[in-house]
Amino acid sequence: MDTEKITSELNFKAVRSSGAGGQNVNKVSSKVVLSFELNASQALSEEEKLLLQTNIGARLTTENILILNCDEDRSQLKNKEIVIKRFLEIIKKGLYVPKVRKATKVPKSVIKKRIKDKKNISDLKQSRRKPNLD
Repeated sequence: MDTEKITSELNFKAVRSSGAGGQNVNKVSSKVVLSFELNASQALSEEEKLLLQTNIGARLTTENILILNCDEDRSQLKNKEIVIKRFLEIIKKGLYVPKVRKATKVPKSVIKKRIKDKKNISDLKQSRRKPNLD
């Protein structure tokens, strides 16, 4: 995954944000909306696109567009940086493939030790019983 190539394919839109800002909030468009078209991406291979569709499919629209927005800060530039960082984290998590677990066989020495311990405990409990005088 080439982050520079992917970030060049992002579309940004600045929108008026709600929240803190006083009189400034009505004049400045500080909220940033990021959109990324998964199908039109040249930076991702077909396998990566399929992997992302399965892993982050719930976040995608019906046209396979990922939309993220950020209005945490009063600065448009900081919001843009935050949303890009968030986007890259989502893509990295979506492309992660967990290792396949190899089943291992239980060693014979472990099985022998367990049976030996069971026998010892059994003998100990047998010795605690009252003797049968019949």
